[in-house]
Order: sequence, then structure tokens, then C-alpha cells
Amino acid sequence: MRQYSPDLTPPWKKPRAVPEVPAEPGLVVEEPATGFCGAVIRCEAGTVTLEDRFGKHRVFPMEPRGFLLEGRPVTLVRPAAAAGRGPVRPTRTASGSVAVPQARARVARAGRIYVEGRHDAELVEKVWGDDLRVEGVVVEYLSGVDDLPAVVAEFAPGPDARLGVLVDHLVPGSKESRIAEAVTSEYALVVGHPFIDVWEAVKPAAVGIAGWPRVPRGVDWKTGVCRGLGWPENTGAAWQRILSAVHTYKDLEPELLGRVEELIDFVTAPAEG
Repeated sequence: MRQYSPDLTPPWKKPRAVPEVPAEPGLVVEEPATGFCGAVIRCEAGTVTLEDRFGKHRVFPMEPRGFLLEGRPVTLVRPAAAAGRGPVRPTRTASGSVAVPQARARVARAGRIYVEGRHDAELVEKVWGDDLRVEGVVVEYLSGVDDLPAVVAEFAPGPDARLGVLVDHLVPGSKESRIAEAVTSEYALVVGHPFIDVWEAVKPAAVGIAGWPRVPRGVDWKTGVCRGLGWPENTGAAWQRILSAVHTYKDLEPELLGRVEELIDFVTAPAEG
């Protein structure tokens, strides 16, 4: 009779089982050989595509023990629902809403959302663009809010054409708060976030910085931020760097998230009667 020797390997020396994790869209993992860290955006037979916070894509083979999830080795596997059906499609939009892949863009409503500047509009589009198209809401930018009461009067909001306005630095006692208080139409809603500029509404961790620098009075805020971070003083390039770091609502501060959602709800509210 064949004799078998007992396994005398101490438990701490035995290899641990590595869990298998479905490569669902949005799952953030690290490929240890390259140090590339990103979210899953596509999963095909034998490979997974990751997107890092700068918008760069890399394709990796789904090998055993091939990735780190929260610092621990895992084996990525193709989600069961995707087997035999081609690339994985996201089930959520960047804003966290349920994705509706087959939905056509709705004809634009008469109502609008106005934001202060181009950067605000680009950020709203990146995170809420899918939702806005389904709802038929158009976002426009004003290049400032100094003339907001006149802009609202010209728009002439009504039951079937509501107007929502997003204002930067809307805090008690500010110039922006006094301007907002001058808008009195029941079909216009002016809300805002406390940040000096919409740049600050992006979480520092998403951009890879410890925090947004304090800018001395009298210095252009965006230029001061570039100086404080040691970036070239090119605010356009700086903004593209910041915007590319935003992938979902999780990269934004809640003070902005709540206000944009509030505006979308207001503009899309059904007309009374």
C-alpha cells in the first residue's frame, strides 16, 4: 500500500487562494507589473481595458493573480452576464444613474440650465451629459453672472420653460449671493456651490494633489493655483488636466453634485395643471 506523508508546511507558508472577481465596469484595480491603476471600461475574451484618472487606456490579459484590488491579489474574470455577448457595456452613467444604452436623445426642452463659464459647462457635460440628453435639457454658459437678472428677464421663464442657474461661490454676503437674490421668478431657480471656481469642485485626490492651494488676494485664482501646484501657468492646459481626471460623480465634491441634481429636477418638473 502506498504511503502518504502528511503535509507539514506551516499554514502561513501555504499559498493563499486568490479570489476571482468579475471585471465589472467601474471596478478599480492595479496591474502590479506596470503599476497602472484604472477603472474597468471594457472586458473582452481574455483581456480587460483599464482607464486611469488621466483618461489613458491600457489593455491587459486577464491572467491568474494578475491584478491588485485594494492592495490584494485577485484574478479578474469575465462577468457572467457578458459571456458570449461581446464587450461589457456600463450599467451606470457617469452621474450614477441607470444607463439606457438604446435611448435616443430627447428633443430639447424649452427650459435650460445656465452655468457661469465654459469650464462649468464642460464638467456638467462630462458627468451628466447622458442624463441631460435623455431628458432633453440643454446647458449653456454665461461668461459670468453680473447681468443675471437681465438674462433671466430676457429668457422669460414660465411653466413650460423653466430656467435653472448654477453659480460659483454662492455664499452669504458675496456679490454672487446678492445677484442671485435679485432673481425672483418662481420658474427660475438659482443655486450654487461654495467654491471660488468649479475647479475646486473636483476632489483633490482625483487630480492627484494633496489639496487646492490658497491663492493670495489680488492674484488671478486660476493662475495662482497653477503656481501653487508647480504647473505651467497655462490655465487652459491646467483645466484639461483636471477635467481628464474626472470619470464619475465620485470625483466631485457633494456640494456641486447636489446642486446640479437639484437643477435637473427643477427644469424637468412637469408643468402644473
